[in-house]
Amino acid sequence: MENKQNRDFVFKLVSRAKEGDASAFEKLYHHYVVPIFRYIFFRVQSQKDAEDLTQTVFLKTWKALPNFQRRANPFSSWLYKIAKNTIIDYYKKKKEVILDKPIEDLKLIKDGKFSSLEIIEQKERAKIIHQAIMQLSEEQQEVITLKFIEGLSNKEIAQLMQKSEEAIRALQYRGLKALREKLKKLNLL
Repeated sequence: MENKQNRDFVFKLVSRAKEGDASAFEKLYHHYVVPIFRYIFFRVQSQKDAEDLTQTVFLKTWKALPNFQRRANPFSSWLYKIAKNTIIDYYKKKKEVILDKPIEDLKLIKDGKFSSLEIIEQKERAKIIHQAIMQLSEEQQEVITLKFIEGLSNKEIAQLMQKSEEAIRALQYRGLKALREKLKKLNLL
């Protein structure tokens, strides 16, 4: 996801933002807001909560920015760690976790390529897959979300989760195997 040139560009923005340059932080925000939102949304499955949590992540990032130090881990790993901790805090505060949510809208596909029934079937299938993923271990969920939803490399995931790349590959393998078995039982594979 991040090549060396991009990391250097981001680090320059981070350095400027650490010095109080709001426009540099705004550029960081615009660079990362969509992937962070997607990551959070996949974990909480509520657009409103994901929007609120995304804003919380960037507020925490702004406040903690003076403490950020460039080491082996890129800024994005640090940012995803803040997002992960924000999600953990969200679930600790939330008294009641609702897994089965109603289908909220059918406005996603307006061009007539799909019938209402097809849209409902797609949303139901996505909901079932999400529920199956949520039955995996916390670490397996994290790896699968970061790898297949956010498109991070194993190296980036290893840095974020503070594990070896081999451990990440093992978590991914076991998580996908367990997910495949769950989906086979539900006749989705």
